[in-house]
Amino acid sequence: MRCPSTGSGRGATWIVTLLSVIAATSIAHAHDGPPFPIISDRSAGPYVVSIWTDPDTTDDGTPGGQFWVRVGAGAGTGRLPPETRATVSIRPLDREGIELRASATAVRSDVTNQFAALVMDHEGRYAVHVDVDGPLGSAAVDATVAATYGTRPAPFLLVLYIVPFLLVGLLWGRLLVRRRAIGRAQRDAQRGRSADVVP
Repeated sequence: MRCPSTGSGRGATWIVTLLSVIAATSIAHAHDGPPFPIISDRSAGPYVVSIWTDPDTTDDGTPGGQFWVRVGAGAGTGRLPPETRATVSIRPLDREGIELRASATAVRSDVTNQFAALVMDHEGRYAVHVDVDGPLGSAAVDATVAATYGTRPAPFLLVLYIVPFLLVGLLWGRLLVRRRAIGRAQRDAQRGRSADVVP
């Protein structure tokens, strides 16, 4: 006798597998890796500017939003003066929030590579604004970046990841209940047929 739950069980298995793949893919896309560029070699006034970032969200006030500003002198402007300084500002785009600003400092005394860190207290998109000032003049560049938790996925991703396992438990429970009911019905039918047999 074919178990009537086999087809539905296979369909449920495909659904659970699909949800698991979606959850794993979503978590994999949460940023947890090396810095990446959000602006590359953009001409801005007398400068050429690149911005690299590692936009980690933190809950404890730690400045996890890290920014490296690469500044070079534009064509025909000569060498970049050592007095050149960059300032990084961020503000949330997905909600109301104050603008945070930090002065970048030269990395290992290299004025062409300057670093600043700011607090990103929630996941979501941020506007990034960089001002560059120095003897050559002033310039500004703008970009956007999505901040994510660097060491754990967002809460909705955790829920999405757990849901397939909860579904597996529920489906197996329903399958066991059905199989027990079918087995009981088969045993009752067998007893009924035995009772109808005349010795």
